[in-house]
Amino acid sequence: MRRILAASAAALALTAGLAAAEDIKVGVSPGEHAEIMEEVAKLAAPQGLNIDVIEFSDYVVPNQALADGDIQANSFQHQPYLDNQIRDRGFDLVTVAKTITTPMGVYSTKLESMNALPDGARVAIPNDPTNGGRALLILQDLGVLTVDPEAGLTPSPLDVTGNPKNLRFMELDAAQLPRALADADIALINTNYALAAGMNPKDDAIAMEKADSPYANIIVVRAGDENQPWVKQLVEIYHSPEIKSFIDTKYQGAVITSW
Repeated sequence: MRRILAASAAALALTAGLAAAEDIKVGVSPGEHAEIMEEVAKLAAPQGLNIDVIEFSDYVVPNQALADGDIQANSFQHQPYLDNQIRDRGFDLVTVAKTITTPMGVYSTKLESMNALPDGARVAIPNDPTNGGRALLILQDLGVLTVDPEAGLTPSPLDVTGNPKNLRFMELDAAQLPRALADADIALINTNYALAAGMNPKDDAIAMEKADSPYANIIVVRAGDENQPWVKQLVEIYHSPEIKSFIDTKYQGAVITSW
């Protein structure tokens, strides 16, 4: 009888454990965001949180997919980008944690340094307002142009007030920028797309964004979900020593933890 009762108790415990398991889909962009979330998923599964990592090839779809309920969270963007998307598209989304900072780099297959940037150079930048603005602010920090300070974090080429080298801007989807290197003198590329294209920011970039960038990446959920137990669990696992060690070891400073 004791054995029967013990077996029944074990079965009930197993059933309860299965019932407590949570299945979620997390949207990411290719490269480090996907790679890190896959590691998070490995740690989460034994804890009853099953994460299906969904890769999106651009920056536009993941917030729409989250708003539509196709995924439960995303991890691919920085706060200025989310703020712009909420303002432009009315998404009811909230930030629940910081993740990593991936400094944007300047890449070229034609130039060895920014000092060699010629007059009339073709400059490829992302075509979304926040990352395009980020690229222009980096170029301003590098001393090759100036932008209207009234534009804040989202200047466009129309906000360039000083362009002594007569730079010509090519505004392209962020994912296409590595391929634009054949046509551009320089391209300003987000780290995730640089890594996905086989480029190492520390070795291959001819210039990098400053370390005090305001562009820390974030985990985002729908408003109303921020207090769900699975959200707390997801954040705790992402911020664990195991994930920090994975990031530090794999990316060797090209990707920096921001928590």
